[in-house]
Amino acid sequence: MQAIRLQSPSILPRVHHQKFTGQAKVLIFNAQNKNPQFVLSPKFRVSADPSNGGDGHYLSPICIAEENIENNNNNNSVVPLFSTWSPPRPLWRGLSVLVLAGQVFVRVLRGKFHRKNTLYQLERVGPRSVGVCLLTAAFVGMAFTIQFVKEFTRLGLNRSVGGVLALAFSRELSPVITSIVIAGRIGSAFAAELGTMQVSEQTDTLRVLGANPVDYLVTPRVIACCVALPILTLLCFTIGMAASALLADAVYGVSINIILDSAQRALRPWDIISAMIKSQVFGGIIAIVSCAWGVTTLGGAKGVGESTTSAVVISLVGIFVADFFLSYCFFQGAGDSLKSCMS
Repeated sequence: MQAIRLQSPSILPRVHHQKFTGQAKVLIFNAQNKNPQFVLSPKFRVSADPSNGGDGHYLSPICIAEENIENNNNNNSVVPLFSTWSPPRPLWRGLSVLVLAGQVFVRVLRGKFHRKNTLYQLERVGPRSVGVCLLTAAFVGMAFTIQFVKEFTRLGLNRSVGGVLALAFSRELSPVITSIVIAGRIGSAFAAELGTMQVSEQTDTLRVLGANPVDYLVTPRVIACCVALPILTLLCFTIGMAASALLADAVYGVSINIILDSAQRALRPWDIISAMIKSQVFGGIIAIVSCAWGVTTLGGAKGVGESTTSAVVISLVGIFVADFFLSYCFFQGAGDSLKSCMS
């Protein structure tokens, strides 16, 4: 506690003290009387000039009396163990993905989502992405055909070409390629849009207007990806098989009829169903990760760019990890599909 002695012998007038910003204790003495007039706690500011924060009621034209003893209090107090610790950003971003996925699941079950925005996002993910998905599937199918058709023909396994193509496209190539294209095209757009809205405080504006950002922004995007990706996967499977059959017939002399017959014998309904399930899971991963990275963006324009790049990378890693576990679960007992097409 510090005592401040005034230089003027005048009697202390009334003082308005409004700025209590610290934890100091000040004793103010009259020059004629050594007894303290009043004790102020916390920190009290006495100003001689109304422009400095006073309102015309001041002590004397001497100066400003101000004391702060926060450092002494901090030295004497005990700091809790985890009071200054904050989790790493990747950790709480990963937790935000789980929290956001739970919120979306609950809102879909309750029907609490913006339907008009859902239709718009569905058009954006589906019809506007068909061209690039089909083009990618066609060229991947032709490249895959070049790799092994010639080797199969040398071994006299022409009737197995269609079955191998059908199984490869239905089980792996079609869902994975479609998801990679959508992650690069749609996932990056989701992260950039929501990141820009976050740093410009538009999501806070939605809350002020009474709209839930999860209902209006996140849930429609997740629904659109989960609905559109199975359809895109089926189209990519068809185009990839057609491009492979045309190339095998034109370049390697393997008839289209042989390829189609072999594919029909090798495929099972579960192969197509598993591709649809995989694409739905991949669509959910893309949408939730991209939206979560968008709504946790910090740092202005630079943060938006970093969130967009990181969202695409994490989405691709999640797709490959999920593909491994789903393939392990779906095709653990498979292995007889090519026998029927070779007979």
